[in-house]
Amino acid sequence: MKIVVNGQPINTQNSITIAQLLKELKVEDKVMAVAINMEVIKKDKWSTHQIKEGDKLELLHFVGGG
Repeated sequence: MKIVVNGQPINTQNSITIAQLLKELKVEDKVMAVAINMEVIKKDKWSTHQIKEGDKLELLHFVGGG
């Protein structure tokens, strides 16, 4: 299935959850927030939220500063 992650098109397996995708991309420990099609998905839903063909994901991490 084709999706877009942080502006980059990627192919992934069908029927994949956010948690599975993060593990596949090896970024699970770095991501603090996930938005799909401009909607933030709460972390407690990552293991059940199914990604769909054509979804646009933004994997966000927070950077401290001042």
